[in-house]
Amino acid sequence: MTNTQLENYFKTYYAPCYRIAFTQMKTKSDAEDVVQEVFLRLLKYRPAFDSKTHENAWMIRTTLNLCRDFLKNRWCSTVGIEELSLEDKKSFTNPYADIDETFWTLLDLPLRYRLCLYLFYYEDYSIKEMASTLEEPENTIKTRLKRGREMLRKKLQEENV
Repeated sequence: MTNTQLENYFKTYYAPCYRIAFTQMKTKSDAEDVVQEVFLRLLKYRPAFDSKTHENAWMIRTTLNLCRDFLKNRWCSTVGIEELSLEDKKSFTNPYADIDETFWTLLDLPLRYRLCLYLFYYEDYSIKEMASTLEEPENTIKTRLKRGREMLRKKLQEENV
């Protein structure tokens, strides 16, 4: 892989991978670690992509798998984002996305719903694209979106009361 190819991958995929890692890891430093590992694996394995869609799916799938592995294997000595005050949360910004209160509420949802809602609303993925990337049936994605919206709506209403 040439430097130019790597630069193109970095320019194209750093921001989306970082945003996805941030929604999973909930801290800037952990998200950066995950994205760094994604690009190291890209260099190490040099996968041959059939299409731009395949390339995109590989980057997202690798990001999600590394997030899952990192969360599963790490010794958790950090404070969870749900324990932070609103003022403290403002310091944990995602430089690649406009963040509002809905985003922070979204981060409080269970992973399966958080991921589907994030990909659908923040990354503009279709249900079909999510199903392919997450290797889940389309109806499962639809159900998670529906349930996630209901949970998000309920949490937002609770916060506004």
